[in-house]
Amino acid sequence: MNAPKPLGKVNSYRDLVVWQKSRSLAIDTYRLCMTPHFERHRGLADQIMRSAISMPSNIAEGDERGTNKDALRFLLIARGSLAELETQLGIAEAVGIMDRITGGQMMVQLDEVARLLGGTIKMRKAREEN
Repeated sequence: MNAPKPLGKVNSYRDLVVWQKSRSLAIDTYRLCMTPHFERHRGLADQIMRSAISMPSNIAEGDERGTNKDALRFLLIARGSLAELETQLGIAEAVGIMDRITGGQMMVQLDEVARLLGGTIKMRKAREEN
């Protein structure tokens, strides 16, 4: 994935840093779930992958709907998926499927996406009030 573009005109959801970072998180999460550690825990791995994929998918869908209200609604859904993912990865670490180092690396990405989502939601809410 290319580095995020500098802030400026957004022509597509692909230009949104929050989408780019959530997509990277989804890819890293998906790859993690394909490792042998997750092989015997397919149910949890499948749920983790669904949560991870849901984030950039909902950001993209909301942005493409064309209204601020829809974009905000789908950003909130993406934030819910992020919370699901954080919970599921925490469980995977707690039961020993994922080591602490990997868990810490994933948390760094989760925190970054959470901050970006929070800022984007705040901006969209401000637009709704105007």
